[in-house]
Amino acid sequence: MTETTTTPASAPTPEQLDAGRRAYELDRAHVFHSWSAQETLDPMTFVKAEGSHVWDADGRRYLDFSSQLVNTNIGHQHPTVVNAIVKQATELCTIAPQHANAARSEAARLIAELTPGDLNRVFFTNGGADANEHAIRMARLHTGRKKVLSAYRSYHGGTHLAINATGDPRRIPNDDGDSGVVHFFPAYPYRSYFHSDSPEQETQRALAHLEDMIVLEGAANIAALVLESIPGTAGIYVPPPGYIEGVRELTAKYGIVYIADEVMAGFGRAGKWFAVDHWGVTPDIITFAKGVNSGYVPLGGVAMSETIYQTFAQRPYPGGLTYSGHPLACAAAVGAITAMREESMVENAARLGEEVFGPELLAMAERHPSIGEVRGAGCFWAIELVKNRETKEPMAAYGGSSPEMNELIAALKSAGMLPFANFNRIHVVPPLNISDDDARRGLAIIDEALHLADAHVA
Repeated sequence: MTETTTTPASAPTPEQLDAGRRAYELDRAHVFHSWSAQETLDPMTFVKAEGSHVWDADGRRYLDFSSQLVNTNIGHQHPTVVNAIVKQATELCTIAPQHANAARSEAARLIAELTPGDLNRVFFTNGGADANEHAIRMARLHTGRKKVLSAYRSYHGGTHLAINATGDPRRIPNDDGDSGVVHFFPAYPYRSYFHSDSPEQETQRALAHLEDMIVLEGAANIAALVLESIPGTAGIYVPPPGYIEGVRELTAKYGIVYIADEVMAGFGRAGKWFAVDHWGVTPDIITFAKGVNSGYVPLGGVAMSETIYQTFAQRPYPGGLTYSGHPLACAAAVGAITAMREESMVENAARLGEEVFGPELLAMAERHPSIGEVRGAGCFWAIELVKNRETKEPMAAYGGSSPEMNELIAALKSAGMLPFANFNRIHVVPPLNISDDDARRGLAIIDEALHLADAHVA
């Protein structure tokens, strides 16, 4: 399968390059960036994108192995989605969410076709963080309970409740301990919190720990458990066999709403429409965003079971957004889902994982002593870098970076790749329709650059 592009790849025009240089000046003068100390920044400026590539303000082309923030699942400027947005803009740019509109109705229908079980009702949000906020609110109102269980080494968004549900260091400066969120240790075989010797033992011990948490916190007080089906930014650590099924059984046993966070893993990223499909599990709620329309226009949502829906059938749901189900965003979702189906992108992601990324990353791990582990599925992989394989000392401390990682990231960019890096990991997360040649070229760039990391192995 080859990536879909609007026109043959060509360099940016002089006008685009001039606009890019002006954009940098204005950015530094006026824009406040997220997650950053403002005066330490030197942001890259991009002026053009197409398929699996982006161009900077100097006219240099990069292979986008990051899918930006792991959201451009269908690549850049896909004509089906661009045309859907343009067509919608000529007919109905916006309408208040209390009114029905064709784009939102069709997007909801398509999403309901893809979700497992009876998750056939969709509440649209503007992104993944507010999807998780509303999912938790629904669970609390549905159960009449307050507490929420969430895993360490997770990410659920940057809004107040979502960041408190998050289990990575970005939560800490925002956590006053009053959100009602209780964190538990996830199943993570490579860095097991339970000193497990096998995936089976990790599943058994992690589930025992989770049940202990439920009992000790008081099951009658717990509204929801929110869990990334395959954690994304936190490390793409695929749950061991039986874990997700066990989580579903425990939540059902104790009457806890199971919220599957599929914001990053959903819409084909892990080689299934939703990552929970790998285990045949149906949660009570799925939250989504990113890949639903590849981020062409901001969109997220909550897909809920009939049981959750019935709570609000005659009782008003106390929540909403001005741009819930925005016509342009929903038209983009219809276009993206249509393109993914017509071009078999989800199947292609599964094939790439099985035939290209999995085998070549495993071979790379044999060559490079700096690789502690590779793991993933579909177009969703992580390379965990260590200074010592025996001790598993990370190449960068948890919650930070390091000179060694900065050197590696700089080398990848210099070789013409836009990487996704977090702490001591490089994530392999290109568009689902990347060509095999570009996928292998990206892996070759990483393979060459890893010699720099190998030099720091004890």
